[in-house]
Amino acid sequence: MSFLSSLARATRTLRPATSRRLVSSISNQTTRKSYRSLACGAAFGVAAYLTLSSNGVHMDSIVEAPPVVQAVPEETIVDPATSIAFPKSMKIPSNLKIPPLTLVGVGVRTVSFLGVKVYSIGFYADLSSSTLKIPLDISPEEKIDYIVRNTACVIRIVPTRNTSYTHLRDAFMRAMHARLSAGIKDGSITQEMAMDVASPLRTLKGLFPNSPLAKHTPLDIFLAAPLHNRQRPLVFRDLGSIESDWVATEFVLNYFDTSAPSPALKTAAFENMKSFAK
Repeated sequence: MSFLSSLARATRTLRPATSRRLVSSISNQTTRKSYRSLACGAAFGVAAYLTLSSNGVHMDSIVEAPPVVQAVPEETIVDPATSIAFPKSMKIPSNLKIPPLTLVGVGVRTVSFLGVKVYSIGFYADLSSSTLKIPLDISPEEKIDYIVRNTACVIRIVPTRNTSYTHLRDAFMRAMHARLSAGIKDGSITQEMAMDVASPLRTLKGLFPNSPLAKHTPLDIFLAAPLHNRQRPLVFRDLGSIESDWVATEFVLNYFDTSAPSPALKTAAFENMKSFAK
């Protein structure tokens, strides 16, 4: 088995759609399936394996032979706070021809007043996507928001010490409930929308086993590009996936909010976006 386990399922087609607003279309369909069940076929769409190696994600169609991947030298960016290295480009060799994802920023997550370093985070995005139309003169915050809403992304979490999936789960759920409550309070999310989101949030909570996650073992969280007439998938390596436009998009946007888990990641990503235009 490779350094990373298989990520989760992908869709029959990953056709980018136009930008969606936060509160639009939150009729959610959720899925939680193992790779073996996906390999036998889902109720809709053709599933795929996402097999990750130390230099990227490997996503193969189950009906066609895997592509041949040529070994190439890997360039990395090292998180100065933890010395954990992240590849600059996350390759996704696939019959679906998904372009490589570019490393946008890295940063450490610390907890308590002692500043205990718990994990490093890398943010990747498909910056080559033809759907991106980003002028130079908008703010880095607006660029990141637009990228997350309109193209494929990956959040890579690498623990600096042995931890557990339940520890990460609890942090994820606190963040999502906080964003949901804030949306209800400011009126951007109605009670009806909140009820629709409740089911995929329950599915998200149930994805995580009561088992350890070893030091320096990456957990990759893949946000698929928006899909036509389909809720957006959020795929957790070796665990499963959920499908919800709101949950999938807001999960990634949380890393760039005022209460971001890693201010260092947010700062690095915003800095790298200052000169980016497309």
